[in-house]
Amino acid sequence: MTFAKQMTVLQQANQLLVIMKRSEKAQLLQWVVRDLGDAFPGIESTQGICGGSPCIVRTRIPIWVLEQARLLGTSEADLLQCYPSLRAEDLTNDWAYVRSHKKEIEQQICDNEQD
Repeated sequence: MTFAKQMTVLQQANQLLVIMKRSEKAQLLQWVVRDLGDAFPGIESTQGICGGSPCIVRTRIPIWVLEQARLLGTSEADLLQCYPSLRAEDLTNDWAYVRSHKKEIEQQICDNEQD
């Protein structure tokens, strides 16, 4: 989709918002939140990088590595010290991702312990 077309879609959405009732806007907001519910800022999975495991962007630190360290008792302060490119915000996003993808992360930890 081109930038010009995106602007057109956004402009159309804005025009619809103006004429929508409050209850319709609330319903739309619920749909958008549900649609974005699986979006975790600062975390991405890229085929060919870290085996496709979800990682903290800018760092290539897999989510499962941080979760395993936390399970072993490593504090957030220690993680931030061990990984200088990591920010506190990254850990917040990491823990939220782990809560939403617990089985996936547990499996990745298990798979990597066997290697």
